[in-house]
Amino acid sequence: MTQPPGGPVDLDDEAALAAGDPGQMLPAVASSAAQVREAAALAAEAGLGRLADDGRPRAVVVCGMGGSGIAGDVLAAVAGPGCPVPVLTHRGYGLPAWVGAADLVVAVSCSGRTEETLSALEEAVRRGCRLLVVGAAGSPVEGLARQGRAPFVPVTQGRQPRASAWALSTPLLVAAHALGLAPAGPEELEEAALVLEEGARACAPSVAAAANPAKRLAADLSGTLPVLWGTSPLAGTAAYRFACQLNENAQVPATWGVLPEANHNQVVALDGAWAGAGGGEDDFFRDRVDDVERAGLRLVLLRDADEHPQVRRRTEVSADLAAERGVPVSTVRAEGRSAVARLASLVGLTDWASAYVALLEGTDPTPVDAITALKARIA
Repeated sequence: MTQPPGGPVDLDDEAALAAGDPGQMLPAVASSAAQVREAAALAAEAGLGRLADDGRPRAVVVCGMGGSGIAGDVLAAVAGPGCPVPVLTHRGYGLPAWVGAADLVVAVSCSGRTEETLSALEEAVRRGCRLLVVGAAGSPVEGLARQGRAPFVPVTQGRQPRASAWALSTPLLVAAHALGLAPAGPEELEEAALVLEEGARACAPSVAAAANPAKRLAADLSGTLPVLWGTSPLAGTAAYRFACQLNENAQVPATWGVLPEANHNQVVALDGAWAGAGGGEDDFFRDRVDDVERAGLRLVLLRDADEHPQVRRRTEVSADLAAERGVPVSTVRAEGRSAVARLASLVGLTDWASAYVALLEGTDPTPVDAITALKARIA
């Protein structure tokens, strides 16, 4: 584990937060609104509106891994169940056998060098698929984009892939709106940017924990095993993202699910050995680093404004069942009118919270040493 200088950080000490975050993950999270606006402008410059000239694709296949792969999930969440064509995120080498010239293949790689994504893009070029590429300028993915005569949208600023979610996702939303697949036009994207801006103000390091929703959520989660449930497919995307951010930023395990499916399997864990171990009132200022004996489940409900009535009921009953079994419950509610704004509100808050969990646990939220070691061994 990569420890920040001085170990665990007091979240109300701005100087300590800066010292514990030498890779500047918190400022990167704060850039989310700017990422939306910049990426939308870059997408317009790349002429993504012209994708509609060739008509609607049979399917959209988004190829990406890790922090880049979230772009496909964002697109699918915003397009929603009303999308007239399937949207698939492909995480792996090559392409499914059915993908062909009638389909739009979108390759997303923040570094531009992700081997699985390059493999998929090479196959898409070979098959003559319609293409869109998002990645680092001057990288191998840009070269393949030129080879396939594909629109290319550069990712700027050099942030970590997981800190570039909106730079990577926004071009896909612009393209999908042009194709009539998702309600993500300029008005919706600006609403999302405003939601992210407001979230950055509320969750900023300068805002005390008592008034800071991300710091309070981090305090709830520190020293627990997070169980993250979304109450809609859109909120489920945020739950998956939150789990990945806790894995990478805070180096802690987390599980995620979507209601009602989680009520058919994961709910049984509320009766298991980990349930109740973390119950009781939490002391925000306690020393968490050696607090292993307190580790237990913490249920986090990511609630969407657009919930099926029966899912709404299941959510309430799930919270009651958890509380009865000594499993504390936290709730995060989506804000905003459009789908992209609601998703942004959930992702924005939980991105902040994951970085604060890292600092509370005495972890530098930027390095990913295990990933680096793995890549070195398979190179």
